[in-house]
Amino acid sequence: MSALSIEHSSAAYRLDYAVYGVAVVGVSVGLVLGAPPSMAGALAGMALAGVLAWSAMEYGLHRFVLHGLQPFARWHAEHHRRPTALIGTPTLVSAPLFGLLVALPAVWLWGWLGAALTLGVLSGYLAYAVVHHGLHHWKSNSPWWKRRMRSHARHHHGLYPVCYGVTTGFWDAVMRTNP
Repeated sequence: MSALSIEHSSAAYRLDYAVYGVAVVGVSVGLVLGAPPSMAGALAGMALAGVLAWSAMEYGLHRFVLHGLQPFARWHAEHHRRPTALIGTPTLVSAPLFGLLVALPAVWLWGWLGAALTLGVLSGYLAYAVVHHGLHHWKSNSPWWKRRMRSHARHHHGLYPVCYGVTTGFWDAVMRTNP
């Protein structure tokens, strides 16, 4: 399989988690060691803002890009057709996009605060990737997990396009795309 293929080998699929895990740890260490201690509260707030921003991005990308914009919709349809296949955006595509569209502008505009915002967005993406993989491959008796499983099953197998949020149903409630 090509490094730019949407269907990954097991090694390439795992590499995505490793790359984003290392990025989250690296940015965290950079903030702890480099940023002035007096900024700790503001940095934590910006990191939380990044997680919240990722939440909105997750919903928007899933609903409007993966279900509305070609060729992404066609590629995503393959995931719906084969939900347990190792299908996703290649790391060689997603990592530069995060760098160019999130990290560089945020750090350029806000310095350390932008790095913290980037940390939040990357952490949110990593959490999304783990949760999405788990929804297709793991079982749990957690009430939260069962709600996410039910919602994601409605998204994949429902008669109407609903439940675009993977890690939360908040944006589906706001945008009225919950069943």
